[in-house]
Amino acid sequence: MIRHCVFLKFRDDVATEEREAIYAGLNALVGQIDGLLRADFGPNVSPEGLGQGFKDGFIMDLADAAARDRYLVDPAHQAAGARLVAALEGGVAGLLVFDLDVAD
Repeated sequence: MIRHCVFLKFRDDVATEEREAIYAGLNALVGQIDGLLRADFGPNVSPEGLGQGFKDGFIMDLADAAARDRYLVDPAHQAAGARLVAALEGGVAGLLVFDLDVAD
């Protein structure tokens, strides 16, 4: 299974409602894109203070690398991703993506 971890720096002017709408759009991809199993979204709640400005994020679980690769090129993902990037500090500079290959 691939755990797709995405950490975010939203612009200060992006309202909570817009953030929620972005997350809802991404969450709607679960079940729509083959192999996208689950998505969880929320703020960084770590007390360590090591978030480097990444205050929000989400994790998506995908069945395998092939499912991840389908997800990345899917037009619905690309549209949701474009909306997300438009809401981030510096566009893609406000985004950190890290994929883990984990046991089921």
